Order: sequence, then C-alpha cells, then structure tokens
Amino acid sequence: MTVPTLTGRPPAAARRPGLAAQLLRRKPIDQMVSEADNGHGGTKLVRSFGVLQLTMISVGATLGTGILVILGESVPLAGPAIWISFAIAGLAALLSAVSYAEMAGLVPVAGSSYSYTYATMGEGMAWICGWCLVLEYAVSVAAVAVGAGQYVNATLAVFGQVLPDAVSQPPGDGGIMNIPAMVIVVLATILLVRGARESAWINTAIVVIKVAILLFFCAVAFTAFNAGNFEPLLPMGAAGVSAAASTVFFSYIGFDAASTAGEEARNPKRDLPRAIMLSMVIVTTIYVLVAVAAIGARPWGWFDGTEAALVKILEETTGQPWIALVFAVGAVLAIASIVLTVLYGQTRILLSMSRDGLIPRIFGRVSSRTGTPVAGTVIVGVLVALTAGLVPLGDLADATSIGTLFAFALVNVAVIYLRRNRPELKRTFRVPLFPLTPILGALMCAYLMANLGADTWAVFGIWMLVGLAAYFGYGRKHSRVAALGHEEYRELSGRESSPLSTPEPTKADLS
Repeated sequence: MTVPTLTGRPPAAARRPGLAAQLLRRKPIDQMVSEADNGHGGTKLVRSFGVLQLTMISVGATLGTGILVILGESVPLAGPAIWISFAIAGLAALLSAVSYAEMAGLVPVAGSSYSYTYATMGEGMAWICGWCLVLEYAVSVAAVAVGAGQYVNATLAVFGQVLPDAVSQPPGDGGIMNIPAMVIVVLATILLVRGARESAWINTAIVVIKVAILLFFCAVAFTAFNAGNFEPLLPMGAAGVSAAASTVFFSYIGFDAASTAGEEARNPKRDLPRAIMLSMVIVTTIYVLVAVAAIGARPWGWFDGTEAALVKILEETTGQPWIALVFAVGAVLAIASIVLTVLYGQTRILLSMSRDGLIPRIFGRVSSRTGTPVAGTVIVGVLVALTAGLVPLGDLADATSIGTLFAFALVNVAVIYLRRNRPELKRTFRVPLFPLTPILGALMCAYLMANLGADTWAVFGIWMLVGLAAYFGYGRKHSRVAALGHEEYRELSGRESSPLSTPEPTKADLS
C-alpha cells in the first residue's frame, strides 16, 4: 500500500488537536520511510553511500576532537588517568551506539535521534531532542573549528611565523575573531553545497590521513615513554576522572553522524548499524592509545594550558621541526574532516525537522541539481562560522556535551519503547543484553550530565527555554503531523495498540 506523504500539507488549525494530544502524537515509521523514498517536494536525497563511506562519515566526525583540540583542557582534570576518562566516555558512547545501531536499521531516515524520538515518544520529546541536536551539531562544529587556530600557528611556527591573537583567537581568549576557524567552516560549507557524494570521498581520504598521523604520533611518543609519569594515577581522585570523562565525551559525539545519512545510504538497514559499531571500535581504540602515549611522553602537569599539545610533544621528542610540521598540517586536515561531517549531519537533522513543519521550509528544500539542501546548508554554515569565530572553545565544548548526552539518553529509551510496543518490526541489528544495555546507556548519560558544571546547566536551561519559545511560536502551528484529522491520523499510524500510545483526543482537545 502506498503511504501518502505529509510534505507540502498545509497546516489545518481547525482540526489541530489540543496541546497535550499534539505533544504525544507520534509520527508513524512507515510515514517516515515513505517520505525518505519520495523526497521533499518531489526532490529527494541521492542514495550513494556504502558501508565504507558511512563508517568514514562516523569516524571523520568523531576521531580527533578530544585528542587534537581539548586534550590540554581535560588532562588537568584527571591527571595521568585521562586514558581512563576516555575509556569511561567511550563505554557510555558504546552503550548508546548499540541503541543507535538498532534504531538506524529500523528507521533509516535522515533525522537520527530526532526521528527515532518522534516515532516513539511523540512530537513534544522529538522537538526537545531535535533542539538538543541543533546544540550538539552546530556548536560542536564551532568548537572543533576553534582549535584550528592552534594548529595553523603550530604549522607557521616551523617557519618562524605566527598568527597574531587578534585573528587567531576569539574574544575572551585575547583575540578579536578566530579567522582560521571561520575559513574552515566556510570551505566545508562550500563542499557540502556541491554534493554529498563528493564530500564523502574527500572525507574518506582525509580520515585515512588522520588515522595515519595519530598512529605516527603514538610510534614517536612511545620512544620517550616514562612509566613514572603515571604516578600517582589519580591525583585529582575519582571525581576528577568523572569530570574529565564528562568533558571528553564531547570527543565521541560524531558516531551518530552516520545515522543522519539514512536517506543517502544504498542499503541503510544493513549498512548503518555496521558503520556505527565499526566506527566506535576504531575511535575508542585510537583515543585510549594516543592518551596513554601522550601521558607516557610528558608528565600530566605539562599539559595545563598547552595548546597543540601533540605537536609540541613530537617537536620536543624528535627535535625535528619538519615532523611537527607534517603532524600540524595533518591535524588541520583532521579538524576540517570533523567540521565537514558534523556540519553535514546538522543540515540533515534540520531537513527532517523542516519536512515535519517544525522549522521553516527553507531548511528542507533539496536542490534538483546537486541533490543537497543548499539553502539550509548555507544558512547553517554562516551561523556556525560566526560562532566559531567569536566564542571560546571551553564554553562550546561543555554546552555540546550536555545536549549530546540528553539526545543519547532518549535514543536508549526509544529502543526500549519499540521493543515493548512494536516487537513485530524487522530488526537488522538488535541491542545485546536487552533491556540491561539501553537502561545502562541512559543511566550513564544521566551520570555524565550530572558531572557537568552549573554554568553548563544554566546555558542548557536557557537553550531549552529558547527552544520552547520557538516551538510555541512556530513549530506547533506548522506541524504537519498535528494537521492530520483524527481519523486520518488513526489510519496512517495504524493505531498501534499499547499502554503508551497517543490518547485519542476528545472534543474538548480539538481546537
């Protein structure tokens, strides 16, 4: 049976349900898949990604962030036990990654956890999740790009040159505007506008370079390994390790970028779960290995306030400026890869939200020539470039972590919900040790959120208030799922019978 699309359906205020009923309305999974197949306004995304490209998108968005950009800020929190912090954050990410893998096979669309939440918990929680994803993706791109200035300077230092702080640091860190960060975001935006397939192949090449330079660093750093640098292992105690784990969780946020490519994968139900799990193994292994090598080469106190720490370790260890130059250039490429893939994920999240009517249509318009959401990509690129140029790294990293953790927790809950209420759905990947794994995943996310500072929670609270204003000011009025009449909604959803299904609106609910 052909499932009708909601795309282009005008809002129908006369038949819109009351607030409670609308917040609980779930978008049928069949409807999501149908819209992905039919596209938006007759134009759909191009299915060109195999498991290699999907894995490289995930690795490209993840690998390098914590090591290349925030290592100097996280080591003082945990001391030599920073590798344990990476392992704890990796475990939390893995618990959520297996939930993402199951959901990606069930709901192979571009919306990632936003779409998963819409299918299970309704429009209210979907909006909150989507709003968190905006924080996660857009702000993380800016945060990673901020670190570009450090490595550009490390590259120029080999030639006795350096960019002045005025153009390589944001306000608050001694500068006026971080120009290198803005340039990288603009270049990534241009590449994404040209086409997703071309962007994916360039990203794959950069990821290979990124893995090579990190393994090269380990090989050099282990020549200067000093086991005494790991004593005492926990100078800041277990609390320091937990605090660092909450901060470096930022390093793992990219693995879910593959799930945003659900509408551009050739065989999403098979390849998305494989790509997510494979990328997590690759990233966690390299992170822990590099952290151990770095601490072994230099005492933990050395990292406090040190920018481009890995480059300095190579330069001091080898005494060869050209080695530091090669690594610094590779690091700039690595940062560019993260910016490219995470910016890609952000535009696909917004495309899904636009398709549902929760944000303006311009974010969902797909170019018939390039097969990409050109206008939405340009808007996001400009806003992210300005953020990267004007906001300090530390504030960005922590704000990203809390939004990410909240979204991950919702995906774990979504897995539990669908296992209970839609057991008949065909799953190409199943979370092991169910329900223990998703429960632990959700609890681990909550634990890491609790370890973030009060300032971060304040920023998160303000962001949520802004999101609620945006929903009530625009999203609620333009929601296409809410525009469905009661009988039409019942027909599309199949009225999945469950204790948690959306309650039927009464006459008093309808406005």
